Amino acid sequence: MASKELSQETFDRLQAEHVDLTTRGRIDIARKIETARELGDLSENGDYHAAKEEQGKMEGRIMFLAKTLEEATIVEMTNDGTVQTGTVVELRYEGDDDTEKYLYGSIEERQEGMENLSPGSPLGVALLGAKAGDSVSFETPAGGKLSVEVVSVG
Repeated sequence: MASKELSQETFDRLQAEHVDLTTRGRIDIARKIETARELGDLSENGDYHAAKEEQGKMEGRIMFLAKTLEEATIVEMTNDGTVQTGTVVELRYEGDDDTEKYLYGSIEERQEGMENLSPGSPLGVALLGAKAGDSVSFETPAGGKLSVEVVSVG
């Protein structure tokens, strides 16, 4: 897995989630498993199997977070008006009147109510460093060429 660029805010949020899951989360799931064990026959105990499945998912998330945090590169946010990790970019596709807003960054940067624009996507690569008023072109995965105007960066 290549290094992921994260804003300091996102790094701190993921780190807090990791601490929470490795402490409170593991204690809570252990209690659920113990309570379910006390109900008797484990082969037909739905609560036990559900708790074990929850434990597996949580451990997977813990491993993912640990690896992401270990390999993360924290990007210093500059307020120079350029598209960079953690910025909201408003775009207008060539030939369109409407604009669309995206959060530029990996899925870990997500914010409620806003779609992410991956820095590794063809559009993401073309936009890095662009400013409001710039037009950029990129090749689509299907081989076509599209152009977008950067309406605003914030």
